[in-house]
Amino acid sequence: MKTISELDSVDKPREKLIKKGVESLKDYELLAILLGSGTKDKDVLKLSREIIKLFEDDFEIINLEKLTSIYGLGLAKSSQILSAIELSKRYLIKQNKKVSSAGDVFDELQEYKNKQQEYFLTITLDGANHIIQTRVVSIGTLNRSLIHPREVFADAITDRCASIIIAHNHPSGLLEVSQEDIMITLRLQESAKLLGIELLDHIIISKNGYISMKDLELV
Repeated sequence: MKTISELDSVDKPREKLIKKGVESLKDYELLAILLGSGTKDKDVLKLSREIIKLFEDDFEIINLEKLTSIYGLGLAKSSQILSAIELSKRYLIKQNKKVSSAGDVFDELQEYKNKQQEYFLTITLDGANHIIQTRVVSIGTLNRSLIHPREVFADAITDRCASIIIAHNHPSGLLEVSQEDIMITLRLQESAKLLGIELLDHIIISKNGYISMKDLELV
């Protein structure tokens, strides 16, 4: 039977979820709700923090052996965690589109092809080229002072992406690569290398189609 303190420790994240929504919870709080309880010697929040630390060290090689090495985490709860991870992966892969060509990027960015202002966008991808997130970095005339590597790669680092595609639209409809486009791309390419993130392409889109700087051998 759970103690009062044990009930209190897991009830706090549940109350937060109900009042503020699931997005408001920290990682360890989400995990605490999933686990439901800890042990006599270790409450569920402390146990959850230890598991999250293991995730942060190397999430890609989490397995049953690593989880059960944590004191207080047995086979049942370890299996529960692994099952939740696997189920999430399967559904995320189903939902996330895979990029195989510049045409796939154009399809993803259809809503921007007729915009009357220039939009600079990033698409982060996982190791299998599934789209993690598409984001607007800036709106307005492109130049090197506006497109700073910090703004481009901050979310890419958060996503822990393997690669990134950058793109922008030409409201004029012209599909030409300017010298400014090339300079921006080279600057971001150098930053990507330092961060260990691959810059796959820079796509220019308009109402008349798209061009790929990779296809033009400019990336």
